[in-house]
Amino acid sequence: MSCDIGLYGLAVMGQNFALNMASHGFKVCVCNRSPAKIETTVARAKAEGDLPLIGSDGPEDFCSKLSKPRKIVILVQAGKPVDSTIATLSQFLESGDVIIDGGNEWYPNTIRRYEELQPKGIQFIGMGISGGEEGARNGPSLMPGGPKTAYDLIEPIIKKCAAQVGDEACTGYCGPIGAGNYVKMVHNGIEYGDMQLISEVYDVLKNIVGMGNDEIGDLFEEWNKGELNSYLIEITAQIFKKKDELTGEGHVLDYIMDKTGMKGTGRWTVQEAAEQSVAAPTIAAALDTRYISGRKDERLAAEAILEGPTDKPVVDKAQIVKDLQAALYCSKIVSYAQGLGIIKAASDKMEWNVDLALCARMWRGGCIIRAGLLKGIQEAVARNNELANLMVDPGFAADLNSRHMAWRRIVSLGIASGVALPSMSASLNYYDQYRRGSLPASLVQAQRDFFGGHTYQRVDREGTFHTLWGDAHKDLGDLAGRTAGEV
Repeated sequence: MSCDIGLYGLAVMGQNFALNMASHGFKVCVCNRSPAKIETTVARAKAEGDLPLIGSDGPEDFCSKLSKPRKIVILVQAGKPVDSTIATLSQFLESGDVIIDGGNEWYPNTIRRYEELQPKGIQFIGMGISGGEEGARNGPSLMPGGPKTAYDLIEPIIKKCAAQVGDEACTGYCGPIGAGNYVKMVHNGIEYGDMQLISEVYDVLKNIVGMGNDEIGDLFEEWNKGELNSYLIEITAQIFKKKDELTGEGHVLDYIMDKTGMKGTGRWTVQEAAEQSVAAPTIAAALDTRYISGRKDERLAAEAILEGPTDKPVVDKAQIVKDLQAALYCSKIVSYAQGLGIIKAASDKMEWNVDLALCARMWRGGCIIRAGLLKGIQEAVARNNELANLMVDPGFAADLNSRHMAWRRIVSLGIASGVALPSMSASLNYYDQYRRGSLPASLVQAQRDFFGGHTYQRVDREGTFHTLWGDAHKDLGDLAGRTAGEV
């Protein structure tokens, strides 16, 4: 049969996304370097309802079985494998065909590939996919960016195959090439922050309050029914309650080494925050914590040398649990605010015109950071597309104003107890800096002017100024060029 779309790369994500598309009635052809995975996928399609999915005998046969203009999703490891796959497939493609890279790729690589394919007339889309194995099969969040003409060709397919929330698909046109990968990258950065915040709540409940895994699991199940409803809260409740089958004793969580791995997207997000001059301390603290977690041997040695508080605070369990719910909610708002700020800055710089309301909509279902909170975020940025920061939306500002004292009590409790809350305290510090009309940055600028003649602005008059702070300082003359090169 002549197939509607092809999928190359049949690891877990590729195999499940191919079956997803076939489940929605699209005729799918699959290909892979290893023929065994093609056979497995075809067999699954047969077993899961005789789905319209066929295999191929190699790249040339694969491309020949696709209707024109051909549409091919590639799901292979990011980096050189993507370049190699594109080189192989493009031999059998022609002008107007579309390649969609669904991996977690660094957006400049996507832009480069788009430019390399342009002379051949082959269209290229970078499409972030979030949702893991389950999402890929049953409905992921899909974040495509590329030529609008190419997007229009794949829209009927991805809108049906994406997760659905109400009557809206968790996908849409993110913008020109690179925009889709960028939105997915920031999604992953927010994910880092969210996971770290939840782990800090766990630390307080376990090591300050003294709650056990099953009790914490019950609490998370309860939280998931309210304003903290999210995929990560839901699965974390299940994690707390999972018994260890290898030993037959205790919970799996207690046997897992406290070393966190990562693929790099969180690091990219922090790098991009710096590149765009956007503060993202919640995400940066989460990334730093992963680095520290990896130094297990050093931490074990330091534990015998460095001291923490010996007099632990007297705690009120009910109050702490209530405060933690408020502190986590506030911190999540701040984390989303930082992520959207990064996207907005990059979109303005690159002239992508990314719709932040669309980002929130795409994240409401299918993806790892899906949460009930995102409905309010979508509505907030849709009401005011010039919103400077999510925190100053009237609704979210009211939430933060009514909860910030609970937030402060939790951060203070962590400090007094010697329990680090890096992302939660970073979130609170971000809130406190952003809400203040006057910061001690005046002193930093004075220091810069003292040692480097970098000049400063005054609060009482217009213009650029420099002070002769001591006998060694001389008149700089024209001050117009003194701020050249600043970012």
